[in-house]
Amino acid sequence: MSRKVLVVDDEKLIVKGVRFSLEQDGMEVDCAYDGEEALEKIKANEYDIVLLDIMLPKMDGFEVCQQVREFSDVPILMLTAKGDDMDKILGLEYGADDYITKPFNILEVKARIKAITRRTSKGTQQKKDDSTIKASDMTLDTDSKRLHIGNKEINLTSKEFDVLELLVKNPDKVYSREKLLGLVWGSQYPGDVRTVDVHIRRLREKIETNPSEPKYVHTKWGVGYYFKG
Repeated sequence: MSRKVLVVDDEKLIVKGVRFSLEQDGMEVDCAYDGEEALEKIKANEYDIVLLDIMLPKMDGFEVCQQVREFSDVPILMLTAKGDDMDKILGLEYGADDYITKPFNILEVKARIKAITRRTSKGTQQKKDDSTIKASDMTLDTDSKRLHIGNKEINLTSKEFDVLELLVKNPDKVYSREKLLGLVWGSQYPGDVRTVDVHIRRLREKIETNPSEPKYVHTKWGVGYYFKG
């Protein structure tokens, strides 16, 4: 089944080039040229991934990302200005799964899309029993990447879920930030360990009653993070 991608950028030549290249790989591509149009299309369609530029007319990429996260966990790959670390960190804070700097190589974009959609695709070969993880009052469905705490569903991004899943599967095992970055984002990921800190902080804000005194995801100072159910 072909991947469905939304490309959002106000530079039409960039959109045209990305669309052509992705369609050559058999992907279905929609396009939007401002933030409002992007939001409307994400509400109306189901995409496998959204490529979202930050600098957009009407509504910037951060605001689009923030609003999308209120109703969808679709993977979002932010397009940021080259070397602007603050844009990268803010993108992750607002709920992006990953980022890539402009100008970018289309081959890298394709590689990121494949990596993200592979991680977030549903595992059709697994039995349902094998896809459910229970820990304390948590239930994780690894097929649909859904989390319930008690009877309440918690909306996580795919990366937040991946981090939590890894920690839950290995309770009390302490993972360094570097190790988590390599296991969840991959050894070729160009970002740094601040990416991990941002995701852990966001994860705690969603799953912990009091994020400053966590019940689930703990910090071992100077070493890393671990799960205690």
